[in-house]
Amino acid sequence: MTDAIPVYRSVSRDLFETQIVPEGRPAVIRGLVSNWPMVSLGLRSHSELSNHIRAAATNDPTVIWSGSPEIKGRFFYSHDLKAFNHAQEKAPLSVLLDRLMRHHRDSEPPGFYAGGVPLASHLPRLLLETPMPLLEKKGERRVSLWIGNRVRTAAHWDLPQNLACVIAGRRRFTLFPIEQIRNLYFGPVDFTLSGQPISLVDFIEPDLDAHPQFAEAMKHSQVAELEPGDGLYMPSLWIHHVESLDPFSAMINFWWRDAPAYTEAPIFSLLHGLLTLRDLPPRERQAWRTVFDHYLFRPDEQDPMGHIPQDARGLFAAMTPEIMRRLKATLISHLSR
Repeated sequence: MTDAIPVYRSVSRDLFETQIVPEGRPAVIRGLVSNWPMVSLGLRSHSELSNHIRAAATNDPTVIWSGSPEIKGRFFYSHDLKAFNHAQEKAPLSVLLDRLMRHHRDSEPPGFYAGGVPLASHLPRLLLETPMPLLEKKGERRVSLWIGNRVRTAAHWDLPQNLACVIAGRRRFTLFPIEQIRNLYFGPVDFTLSGQPISLVDFIEPDLDAHPQFAEAMKHSQVAELEPGDGLYMPSLWIHHVESLDPFSAMINFWWRDAPAYTEAPIFSLLHGLLTLRDLPPRERQAWRTVFDHYLFRPDEQDPMGHIPQDARGLFAAMTPEIMRRLKATLISHLSR
């Protein structure tokens, strides 16, 4: 494994913004949300916490995942990668809470889970109970609930930065820098469980014959085990595998981006690249890498258009609503041919 994840306590917003975030690596923050009422409730009784969440929930449906005991909480694909090994349905959060409590003491329960449930629409009362002083109040962010029993979330990456705050049950995060994508055997990009591509490796019972490079990935892994009240900061695009270790687990996370509001998800550029770059002859493909480095990735941080007046840079000028409109029109025109 690489160096251990740094652990902090009593983190101020200034420390978070000037030291933790600029490091660009995960960080554990012990006791970050230990003063939240839900954490105290969960430590006292999972049933009380469940009732508290139920009382705050609207009747808006959310996606609930259910799997047989045989999958051992590993929500995944079918063997041919063309379907799932579990069911997904839309129902109010109360349906999930009922199932969790009904099977709370089962030795081998079915797996139940809901992820990314937005507090603003589904649990608005909880927004008042979950302040996050490390983040600027006026900044755009998404606050979500993740809740289930002993389940596993396959390794994946997220576009936003993330503060994951455990409110009930223990959670184990296994994290990798994005460079380990080549050793983690990611599955389909356009047919996923919930939006992001996932690793096909079973982290509990890895098949090293099918996935031999996973052993190399684990040399670069970092592991964080969180108790209720703890938080984990994850920078954008850090790959993470998550295990819920107890019969009832719940987490609130905060997602935000520092990028300009107009930026689209880069995954769409990747998909466009299937049409424009992937199948070029190797020499041409490498030449285009040089062009992309020059205009977009800019490893030397030099402005490639610095020698051209702003009003003559065309689509490469500083972004404005008009340039954005022209960019989209150009792409739509090309893709609709």
